[in-house]
Amino acid sequence: MPPHLRLLWFSGLFASAGFLIGCGSDGTTTYNGPGYLAGLRGEGNVYGQGRTAEETSTVMKKDNVSYWDGDGVPGKSAITIDLSQQRAYFYKDRKLVGVSLISTGTDENATPTGNFKIIQKNKDHESNLYGDYKYPDGRIAKKDVDTTRDPQPPGTIYDGTDMPYFMRFHGGVGMHTGYLPGWAASHGCVRMPHNMAKKFFENVEIGTPVQVVN
Repeated sequence: MPPHLRLLWFSGLFASAGFLIGCGSDGTTTYNGPGYLAGLRGEGNVYGQGRTAEETSTVMKKDNVSYWDGDGVPGKSAITIDLSQQRAYFYKDRKLVGVSLISTGTDENATPTGNFKIIQKNKDHESNLYGDYKYPDGRIAKKDVDTTRDPQPPGTIYDGTDMPYFMRFHGGVGMHTGYLPGWAASHGCVRMPHNMAKKFFENVEIGTPVQVVN
């Protein structure tokens, strides 16, 4: 679904929820992008799949999609996550103020579609499902485990994957900083470039609408 069609969905959503929706002076929705901010375009600090905050993915080096232009823009926030386009769109009162590259769930671990809301924010979230089994001295016994499927070796400890700027919207699924290989590759969550996850996190609140479409 193209962004302009999603605006109609958000209009109905806000109206049914009793929110006030602001438009341009001529009654149309406005868009000021792209307006890249220094420090956002091309930065690829990523987490997940064994990568650290210092490592940069090739995809993010070539990122000419992600931007944020929402600082100081008033209005109710809303997000659309487009699985087919692998993009997340951030709106304030129907005005598109940010777009982020994303990596969503695989066919085996699909990101759920539908209409949701932010139900939790945790800046320093760690996964209780996915991570590594390590020995006390730090050596890795088993990497990239799923605690629901992979038995924990005796004498090891579980080290959950870092998911900074976690924004939960359905069950264990949320948006967060993560590694973007250029395709859908997560266990169901919505991975984002670090600085985009930070901007989204700073501008959502509990109850912010999140729509996930194919």
